[in-house]
Amino acid sequence: MTEQQAEPNKWTEIVRDDPAHSHRYVERFRTMKAEGHDLAGEARLIDALAPRSARVLDAGCGPGRVGAFLHTLGHTVVGVDLDPVLVVAANADHPGPTWIVGDLAELNLPSDVAADGFDVVVSAGNVVTFLAPSTRRAVLTNLRQSLRSEGRLVIGFGAGREYPFENFFDDVTAVGLAVDVCLSTWDGRPFDSTSQFLVAILS
Repeated sequence: MTEQQAEPNKWTEIVRDDPAHSHRYVERFRTMKAEGHDLAGEARLIDALAPRSARVLDAGCGPGRVGAFLHTLGHTVVGVDLDPVLVVAANADHPGPTWIVGDLAELNLPSDVAADGFDVVVSAGNVVTFLAPSTRRAVLTNLRQSLRSEGRLVIGFGAGREYPFENFFDDVTAVGLAVDVCLSTWDGRPFDSTSQFLVAILS
């Protein structure tokens, strides 16, 4: 067994210890939507970066809120998540995109889904902080390889989640990605040394 296989994904550990966790997570966002909360902030930034009718990979799609909004704007969306409960919810609540159960550390999309790559790959919702540390570079490599030649990879996550920003930037460089822009919010505020959130736009 390899180190990557031996070290569990942190989300998997949470669900193992609390089998109802995923179901509560789904209901949380259903409730927020019903109450009129704005759940499309990440998707608006992705739409601004993407060409019209883009191909978008929602990496760690959860119950589908980011990819679903992008689909309504005319983009072709593929969402991948490790948790089958979340993918079932995405299919139920947001028909249209292609929602797939899959591990980003071993990303192997069917050829008809992968096609010739994606214009934008987005990983929102602190997804990278749930990765097993030993798989972080593998995941970044897989996401980089999913991009078209002019594509962008956008990753957002918060501080204090056991993945220091400096470590993330080291991993980004190690897998051959370049940092184009760093923001501290999904609505475009600049990133600096005091920022508690990072939105990294990579190519």
